[in-house]
Amino acid sequence: MHKSWLITTIFAGITLALAATTAAPARADDWNKKYTFTGKPDLRVETDDGDIEVTPGPANEVSVHVSTSGYKISPSDVHISESQDADHLQILVKGPHHMFTFNFGGRHAIRVQLIVPALSDMNLHSGDGSIHANQIAGKIEIDTGDGNVDSNGLHGTVKIHTGDGHVEGTDFDGNLNADTGDGHITVTGRFDVLYLKSGDGSIEATVQPGSKIASSWMVHTGDGRINLKLPDGFSADLDAHTGDGHINLDFPVMVSGSLSESRIHGKMNGGGGSLTLTSGDGSIHVEKI
Repeated sequence: MHKSWLITTIFAGITLALAATTAAPARADDWNKKYTFTGKPDLRVETDDGDIEVTPGPANEVSVHVSTSGYKISPSDVHISESQDADHLQILVKGPHHMFTFNFGGRHAIRVQLIVPALSDMNLHSGDGSIHANQIAGKIEIDTGDGNVDSNGLHGTVKIHTGDGHVEGTDFDGNLNADTGDGHITVTGRFDVLYLKSGDGSIEATVQPGSKIASSWMVHTGDGRINLKLPDGFSADLDAHTGDGHINLDFPVMVSGSLSESRIHGKMNGGGGSLTLTSGDGSIHVEKI
């Protein structure tokens, strides 16, 4: 009898809490600030739970807009800390520490929007959220524990990581290192260095004319197909291997060693820098643009 009364009481309390949460209007808040620079900005932006968006804007100025849904911006809810030392700027956006929160319809969210000079170094991190960045040149590091990374027009030295999500980008120029623990990778650009890795997902890369292997290139997926598009005449020392799939090449390769459907090693268009393509379970296709 006592157990029945206790269960009923707990259920009633949860029901009332759910009703109150459902009936209460979603809280929202905004925070805005601008920063000025004399040189090239070096930015570090971190949020433990939220999306980050970056777009280009005026030179020598960075604008930051933090918006929330379901949270207030305050020391006890979403807390923002900032520090600037000359051209170095750090913005930390921390969500509430209490974890017992009813979340219906995605009502609880944090969004960090940045407008930065087109020439900027950036280090962007989200513990749980997607990251979007466009038309920025510099040393760029993007990391999210759980979310997608989408970009357009990132130039320079670019490093991208997501623990669980896809990586998609167009108009890269320079060095690209991108990996995901679980998701597909689709990129297009002119590359000097290319490193692509997916724990579980397909990889599609379009290499534009003017690209060259300045340092060894590697494309690897644990489980998925690889489709690499190269300009006509692209040269490399090719090593392609798949654990369970076929290899198809649209380029002439002077094979060294034995030839099989699952492993090819040789010189493509006379040879050049090292190009390694590996798939644990999927076919590999190297085709002309």
